[in-house]
Amino acid sequence: MQTGADPLPITAKRAGFFAISGWYLLLAMLVFAMEVFIATRLPHVSWVRAYLGDVLVVVLLYAMIRSVLRINDYLVLLMVFVFACGIEFAQYFHVAERLGYVRGDVMYTIIGNTFSWGDIICYAAGCAITGLIVLLSGVYRRIHR
Repeated sequence: MQTGADPLPITAKRAGFFAISGWYLLLAMLVFAMEVFIATRLPHVSWVRAYLGDVLVVVLLYAMIRSVLRINDYLVLLMVFVFACGIEFAQYFHVAERLGYVRGDVMYTIIGNTFSWGDIICYAAGCAITGLIVLLSGVYRRIHR
């Protein structure tokens, strides 16, 4: 007999929440490869690294989440945008330095060190473009059923 105290009962609904999507996993790997290429091969092209990299990072986070979770696409985009803005505001308050990281540390690089409203605009653009693609692909699927 199962009691209410059992924290991990497996139900069809819960099991359906987690699902590996090969399509989104492939997308995440491709966008990650693009980000690595931008960081390693195009550091001298500042606008690509500064703007395109920020647009792509939200696409990467979206694809990573959707590769393992079945959640509403627009909810994922909202979560990604809020997370990206949170990291950006952490830069405003110099959280990396306050945590003891120094220039050159991996976490210092991940968190960042310079706040920019332009970055937030790029995150919004990346989420908007991704949302538009999701919307148009849904319309396309409904038309061609």
